[in-house]
Amino acid sequence: MLTISGTVLEKVKLISCLYLIIFLFGNCNAQDMKKSDYEDQREHMVRTQIKSRGISDAEVLKAMRKVPRHLFVPENYRDQSYSDHPLPIGGGQTISQPYIVAIMTEVLDLNRYDKVLEIGTGSGYQAAVLGEICDSVYSIEVVESLGKKAALLLDDLGYENVFVKTGDGYKGWKEHSPYDAIIVTCAPTEVPRPLIDQLHEGGKMVIPVGELYAQELLLLTKEDGEMKQKYLIPVRFVPMKSSEGRKY
Repeated sequence: MLTISGTVLEKVKLISCLYLIIFLFGNCNAQDMKKSDYEDQREHMVRTQIKSRGISDAEVLKAMRKVPRHLFVPENYRDQSYSDHPLPIGGGQTISQPYIVAIMTEVLDLNRYDKVLEIGTGSGYQAAVLGEICDSVYSIEVVESLGKKAALLLDDLGYENVFVKTGDGYKGWKEHSPYDAIIVTCAPTEVPRPLIDQLHEGGKMVIPVGELYAQELLLLTKEDGEMKQKYLIPVRFVPMKSSEGRKY
C-alpha cells in the first residue's frame, strides 16, 4: 500500500491552492482587461467617429461612452462592435453605424424630462442611448424575436425607463402619446400620419424617408400642427414594413 507522509500531503495541498489562486487571479485579470479594452474602444469610437464629425452634445457623448455597444451585437460580429459601419443583427435588420445613432439623438435636443417614441427597436442599442438621456422611451419592433431579445437585454442592463413591444411601427404607440420626440430607424416612403398625430406640439421627429437607394434623413418640427422640415444627410436604412411584411 502506498502511503504519503503528512509533510508531503501538506505540500501538495499548498501547491494546489497556489494553482487555484493563480487561475482565479488570471481569469479575473483577463476579464478586467477585456472590459477595459471595450471601454478603450468606446472612447476611440466617440473621439474618431462622433466628435470628429461635429457631434458636441455633452449628454449624447456621455451616453455613447457608457452604453456597451458590443452587448447589442451578435457574438460573431462582436469584434466589429465599435467599427464605423452598421452590422447585421438577424431578421433582416441592422444595428446602425455609431455616428448615425449619435446624430439622430443629438438633433432631437433631448432633456431628462422628455418622453420619446422609437420606431424600430432592432438590437435595443439606440433605445439604451436614449434611455441614458431622457425620462422614458417607448420602442416598437416589428420582428418579434428581435423585440423580445432587445427587451430582455435592456432589462438585464437595468434600463427600467425603456419599454419595448412588438407591433407595426407605422401606427405608433398611441396609448402613451403625445411624445416630446420621435425617432424612426427604418425608412418609409413618406412620413406616417399616425406618428405626426402622436407628436407633441413643438416636438421633433427624426426619420429617414425614401426608397432603398435614395433616402434622406429628415428633422421635422411640429409647429401649429404643421411639420417644418429640415434635410440632414443622405442615409440608407432598412425599409419600414408592416407586421405582414408589406413595405410602407
